[in-house]
Order: sequence, then structure tokens, then C-alpha cells
Amino acid sequence: MIYRCPLCQQALSKADKTWCCPANHRFDCAKEGYVNLLPVQKKKSNDPGDNKEMMFARREFLNKGYYQVLSDKVNQLANEYALDARFGVDIGCGEGYYSNRLVESLPDGFSLYGVDISKSALKYAAKRYPKISFSVASAFDMPFPDQSFDFMLRIYAPSLDKELKRVVKSGGILITVCAGPRHHYALKELIYDNPKEHTQESSQIDGFELIHQERIEQLLTLTDATDISHFLQMTPYNWKLTEENKLALAKSGVSCELDFKVEVFRAL
Repeated sequence: MIYRCPLCQQALSKADKTWCCPANHRFDCAKEGYVNLLPVQKKKSNDPGDNKEMMFARREFLNKGYYQVLSDKVNQLANEYALDARFGVDIGCGEGYYSNRLVESLPDGFSLYGVDISKSALKYAAKRYPKISFSVASAFDMPFPDQSFDFMLRIYAPSLDKELKRVVKSGGILITVCAGPRHHYALKELIYDNPKEHTQESSQIDGFELIHQERIEQLLTLTDATDISHFLQMTPYNWKLTEENKLALAKSGVSCELDFKVEVFRAL
């Protein structure tokens, strides 16, 4: 295990169910198996990250396979560009859907760490996917020593370039996913008079070179009212849709663009 203390940055070691550093900062493992490495003084709220309702909606939606095309592409690229990786981290791993499918796709001997600021998400993830080491922590201040990973995954998670560079090994691979130009455009049309597309320009991350980019475009069609509700709850547009919009979509069904921009970087 390669955790470091979030308070003094010294190495953590595990005794029974407690992680401890030489300065005697102690972090207990939850009964589900994850460890909370987000100290109170570094929180911006009592319960940061996605709440239980949002986490549940995303979990139920993803488990039905609606975004499996994205997961399959990430796994394909990981096997193509990082087949020899031994230590990886999923930044903003949420309830672990992509994390678990990634681990299952890579050869034995690959160890994955999942980091998310949401305790609700990790309670579920750690209980369901015991092969993965999950920790509550911020992507802006990850609880890992320098040069810990030869593979990193970041799906829709904000982070700092310098922090990504700090924890990756030289030559390590980073796969990122963000919204392509037409992603969820049908929802935008319900909300905005003049909806704008996301940028299709290549991303730039200091300390990394872009070695591959592609878009995954697909039409998402939903007819089940429960699935539609879960889908809307997990989008950033949920708060801007009126109740009338939501009821109308539940009755009529949803036909919405999926447009994922997937990029592969190599650490310099």
C-alpha cells in the first residue's frame, strides 16, 4: 500500500484496521473497507462530494450499462497503452463502476486505487469491489507519495496539473474523459435559448504529452421513467430543468446525444 499522511506527508503503515504515520496521525478504516484521508480541516463542507441521492442515481444508471461504450473504450486504451502498468489510480472514482471494469480488463498483478471526495460513493464502492483500495480524499491533494503510479484515469473529475504530475511516474499513462461538443445537447436545448457546444480542442496538461484522442458519439434512448429520473439526476443540468420538463421527459422518453472526448497522455 502506498498511502501518505495527509497532515504531515510521511508514509502511512497499517496495523489492524488503522493507518498510522511516524507522527502518530491515525486514520481508521471504515467497516466497508475504505479509509478516510480527508482531514476535517481540509473539508469545505460537512459532507463534500455527491450526496446519497446523486450517488444512487448514477450507480443505478451505470449498472444498467448505458455508458458501457465509454467504459469499454477506456479499458481498450488502457490495455493498448498501459498493459504493463502495475499501480494505477482512478481519480474521482465515484461508486467504482469504471474502476471495477478496468481492473477486470487488465492482467493479474495490476493494483488500483480509487480516490473520491464523496464518502457516500466510497461506502458502496469499497463494499462491492474489495479488490480495489479506496480512500476518501481530494483530487487536488492526493494521499500518495511522489511518482506512485504508472497509470491514471480521470473521468469528469477536476484536478490540478501539478498534482497529476507529482504522483505519476515518468512515462506513466493518463487517460482522461470529458464532454465532447454535442454531449447532452438535447437537454441544453430544453434549458437555454442559445445552447453552446463544448469545445472540441485538444486538452493540454502541463508535464504531459497528448498521444491519442478520439470521440465516442452515440444516441442515448430511454423509455423507462425510473431510468430517465436517474439519468437526469446524474447530469449537471438536473437543477436547471423544471419539474414540468422532468415530467414531460418521463412521459415522452429521452433521446439525447452522448459525446465523450477521450484522450491519452504520457508523463514527460
